Amino acid sequence: MIYEDPIYWDNDVAYYIEPTHKLTPDKPCITIKIPFDRLGLDEHMDQVVLSDFALREWVDYIEELNQSIYNRSRTDKENGAFYCFRPTNVVLKRNASHVEVISETWYVCLMITVQLPFKNNNKAMRMLCKMLPKEVEKFIVKFDLIRLNDAYEWVKKQNLIREWLKSSGYCAFIGNGSILPRNKDNSGPLEGALPFTSPEDVEVEIGGLRGMGIKQGVTVITGGGYSGKSTLLDALNSGIYNHIIGDGREFVLTDQSAMEIAAEEGRSIKNINITPFIKWVPNRSTEQFSTDFASGSTSQAANIMEAINYGCKLLLMDEDRSATNFMIQDSKMRALIKHEPIIPFTERVRELYEAVGVSSVLVIGGSAEFLSVADHIILMDNFVPKNVTQEAKDLCKHDKPREPIPHTKWEIERTITTDHFSSYPQDSGTERLIVSSMGYMMIGDEQIDIRGLYNITSQAQLVAIAFLLRKIAISNQDRHIFLHEKIKRALEEMEREGVDRVFSSFFPGFERWLELPRINEVLSVINRMRQLDFIQLEPSEHL
Repeated sequence: MIYEDPIYWDNDVAYYIEPTHKLTPDKPCITIKIPFDRLGLDEHMDQVVLSDFALREWVDYIEELNQSIYNRSRTDKENGAFYCFRPTNVVLKRNASHVEVISETWYVCLMITVQLPFKNNNKAMRMLCKMLPKEVEKFIVKFDLIRLNDAYEWVKKQNLIREWLKSSGYCAFIGNGSILPRNKDNSGPLEGALPFTSPEDVEVEIGGLRGMGIKQGVTVITGGGYSGKSTLLDALNSGIYNHIIGDGREFVLTDQSAMEIAAEEGRSIKNINITPFIKWVPNRSTEQFSTDFASGSTSQAANIMEAINYGCKLLLMDEDRSATNFMIQDSKMRALIKHEPIIPFTERVRELYEAVGVSSVLVIGGSAEFLSVADHIILMDNFVPKNVTQEAKDLCKHDKPREPIPHTKWEIERTITTDHFSSYPQDSGTERLIVSSMGYMMIGDEQIDIRGLYNITSQAQLVAIAFLLRKIAISNQDRHIFLHEKIKRALEEMEREGVDRVFSSFFPGFERWLELPRINEVLSVINRMRQLDFIQLEPSEHL
């Protein structure tokens, strides 16, 4: 394949061909650019919704193309194949489908990769010049503006609820009729699952939609085993993003800064103040705590402090993923243990909300310690929620009040030095960037364990984070990097100019697809890098 003249046209549709990687010239990347007027579109449409809808429609046409050339006796390399990104059920900005303006003409751009058949130029030309354009024309003719409008209206309702959350004193909403349990492969709602119904006394209505509102503050979700409490928390965790029609959680909307917090034994921690939760650690400072292999309690403390630093205003926590000694310590254990370095989360959760405005939703099934400090308590009974706040408070009436503990400092400001922030391994002139499906990312000499990051939606989002960090590393000219500023600017550029701006065809082994991440997850990856040097700053130092 020759790339000197990368664009060819067919019925006003442009085909831009470029190498996916220099080592795979037989697997080019093709961007198909379809003018808005061919699809009956106007320039005022929400570009993310349009792109998401177009991609989901386009996947079916790629399936048809592959079925027409499939030969089970041959590999893709021998037979040829078309590849298209298959999105999860969240609506996100992606490079696989986006909107572009060229000389005042607006285009919907669909990106695919093509495996050209080995030593079969005639078939390769037929795939690219006949089969693909024919399928694109079918896509244009059958483009469903009615279903596109439905997708717009759906997102409008979702965004209306999100705007309401920002000004109402609530941090989450679960619409009546939502299907929260997932099917076996987590691709959609579980068939036959019970639709969600809000308890009447916590039900709210927004824009004609009724459901359970979760107020800011401290909310406990409790219940017996297999009652649906963790399923509800997982739905809230997914609610940071809008979902497509048919997902079942379309109207589960959560504060978009929310993060799931868990214990993460073995993670790297660098120069974090964990004194709100850990008073002392042998031979280490808890004000500037560092370790290459954190315990369950120190890792959960660091995860909370970092989340606050990211701007997170809602913590989602499940006791099954937490360190027990970090979460609670009952009165008998307090009396027995005279020198306890851990201040359990029960002692700080109210202060966390009252001092810095960070709410918590906690799944608790094995201890009553959180009942007395919670504002709202929801009992899940066979996937049916009940408001048992008053009943639980009555049970706590005669509890001995806890001794108050001094308030603490929550805010931290850190910078990193650039000594080890590089995509080049030491003594190597070649960059290294790898994202493993096993939960690891490699940048230069760093191997980063990312298995504890529960808010990353897909491998494509993880790959985007890797390329974003690589771009910051190679372009940085400063001795110190203020992470928030650098990453915020980079994400704004990706939002404005396209997610693909961080991609590089230099690195082999990557699929071509990228999805826009949140700043929270980018910072989370950086905070797990073992070789970086983090420096805490006083507020006056950052001028």
